[in-house]
Amino acid sequence: MKLLLVEDNPLLVAELEKQLKQAGYVTDVTDKALEADYLIKETQYDCVILDIGLPDGNGLNLVTSWREKGIETPVIMLTARSQWHEKVEGFNAGADDYLGKPFHAQELLARIQALINRAHGRANTSSKQLVYAGITLDEAEQKVIVADNEFELTAMEFRLLKIFLMSPKKLLSKAQLTDKLYQFDDEKESNVVEVYVTHLRKKLGKTTIETRRGQGYIFHGLTE
Repeated sequence: MKLLLVEDNPLLVAELEKQLKQAGYVTDVTDKALEADYLIKETQYDCVILDIGLPDGNGLNLVTSWREKGIETPVIMLTARSQWHEKVEGFNAGADDYLGKPFHAQELLARIQALINRAHGRANTSSKQLVYAGITLDEAEQKVIVADNEFELTAMEFRLLKIFLMSPKKLLSKAQLTDKLYQFDDEKESNVVEVYVTHLRKKLGKTTIETRRGQGYIFHGLTE
């Protein structure tokens, strides 16, 4: 899962980057409205965390322009303001959620997951597990349970498996998967998806992930 964090407080950014990475998210970061506008058009994000007050613009205007252009990525607005009418302005602009500063990182993580679940048509539950077709991903421990067997996951394996579990039975291209596994400016390894799909198959079973040559991958889970 990939996020865009638009925030100009360096201390808050540093703390959130750490918390988001520990939770298994890949996060692009900017403190500029103009760059955020560019990034959201170039990258498929699962959620945006957007500060209202930015050095070169207003977060409300930014999210309004995105909605007018048909960009439906879930947006959580961050603000130090707490007046009710300001929250209404945020929702009217097209924000999906609103979080006042200061806040606990765990609350932000819960709100992010709730919005991602909703966007993927999944019920929001208090469980920290993703389950599909005999595969259980324990997000808290970052391990996978297959039948009665538990396997530890590397950071990259965890990210990739979560992407598959959030979009089972859907064809995901190599480019889509690579984009979600790396930050925007990272140097991307050309065969990273193939390598980690192979790793996951060794733990989950050979038939859990189907390769469509020239097209991408489909996650099936355990099949009879």
